[in-house]
Amino acid sequence: MSNKPFVVLLIEDEEHDIVAVKRAWKQNGITNLLHVVHSGEECLDFLHRRGKHSDPSGDSTAGLLLLDIKMPGMDGFAVLEEIRRSERLRRLPVVVLTGSDAGTDRDRSYDLGANAYIQKPLEFKDFSEAISVINRFWELAELPGLR
Repeated sequence: MSNKPFVVLLIEDEEHDIVAVKRAWKQNGITNLLHVVHSGEECLDFLHRRGKHSDPSGDSTAGLLLLDIKMPGMDGFAVLEEIRRSERLRRLPVVVLTGSDAGTDRDRSYDLGANAYIQKPLEFKDFSEAISVINRFWELAELPGLR
């Protein structure tokens, strides 16, 4: 078990969902840094340290990705595909956190290498509990070494 803090990268384009995650983070006293990006393209820029995320003194590399799949432009599936093709990023834990209850989205996420697929609960209490459980699981799990 590793108690070393890690960066959680949230890829979410809906502001109300971002606010809910931040509220759950605070409510649960989660100490891991939450970094938010709003698109698939920005996620890949963060992970590859390019564009506005190229500053080496910025946030450290993500240890966990919370990925929405339904986004305009580059969707979460395309992000997941690129991450799993990358020699440096392919081990990055990815939890799909989405409003989609479509079995095809779930299956495709796992086929592309997602570590988990969680449908966003509608009630904040349940949503907050889900965020707490996700964080706690990855605090207890041995995170892979990323290059």
